[in-house]
Amino acid sequence: MDKNILLKKFLEILPEESVKMDEALNKYTYTKIGGKADFLLFPQTYEQLQSAYKLALTQNVPITILGNGSNVLIRDGGIRGVVFNLTKLEEISLAGNKVVAQSGAAIIETSRFALEHSLTGLEFACGIPGSVGGALYMNAGAYGGEVADVLESAKVLTKTGEIQTVTKEELELGYRTSSIEKNGWVALEGTFSLQTGEYAEIKAKMDELTFLRESKQPLEYPSCGSVFKRPPNHFAGKLIQDSGLQGTKIGGAQVSTKHAGFIVNVEDATANDYLSLIKHVQKTVKENFNVDLETEVRIIGEE
Repeated sequence: MDKNILLKKFLEILPEESVKMDEALNKYTYTKIGGKADFLLFPQTYEQLQSAYKLALTQNVPITILGNGSNVLIRDGGIRGVVFNLTKLEEISLAGNKVVAQSGAAIIETSRFALEHSLTGLEFACGIPGSVGGALYMNAGAYGGEVADVLESAKVLTKTGEIQTVTKEELELGYRTSSIEKNGWVALEGTFSLQTGEYAEIKAKMDELTFLRESKQPLEYPSCGSVFKRPPNHFAGKLIQDSGLQGTKIGGAQVSTKHAGFIVNVEDATANDYLSLIKHVQKTVKENFNVDLETEVRIIGEE
């Protein structure tokens, strides 16, 4: 379908400020990297998302889902078709001892909301920079906790555009994985089942984890967070560090001198810089330790 006709149809579903054409995606990613999207949509309700999603399906337009862009690397050629940015779906609410958070809400804000209501269980998430949708998609975790520990159920948009509630079991949450990816679902919201706790104790734990994160992670530079999954019986950062790779630079991308598991954008890096450095790190670690480093960051878009 002609792009202008498609634009007109999207504008029948979404307000004008929620529809962008040929929009650079580097404004919406933590790495500050990414080419243009043909269409970038910001639905504000599930109904808007569902209608625009179904329109894209009927027109055979490729669909990409983008949360807050924290654990993603978008290639320099950008993304064809339509990109849904879900950051306007950010409502967090309370239902007894349960916190219900929409997919565009930050998981950090969700943990703070739990703190405000003296609910314990989400402390581990207080330093994870992703959205709730991203956290569900990859069963995000940190400091000994993960989404699977507290998630009760999720609401998803299926591959055919239907809204369904799925149980934790149906989400098949594993290490940095879930059935959301496998089934081509879109995460809409998560319901977290928490326990009543002491406000002061919960806050102390979150303060401690925040301090650990800020002291160990290179938050002063744009990055996508941890680049690699933890290999069995090893730590990716330690293997990279022991390979003498800290400070290694390709173009504007650099293996962080503060935490070897991070690759930071120190000087207008391109996605190519990033990807070349990832390959160099993987090759060097393989040669030195015979360990295959698998990327945790989601790499999407065209060359």
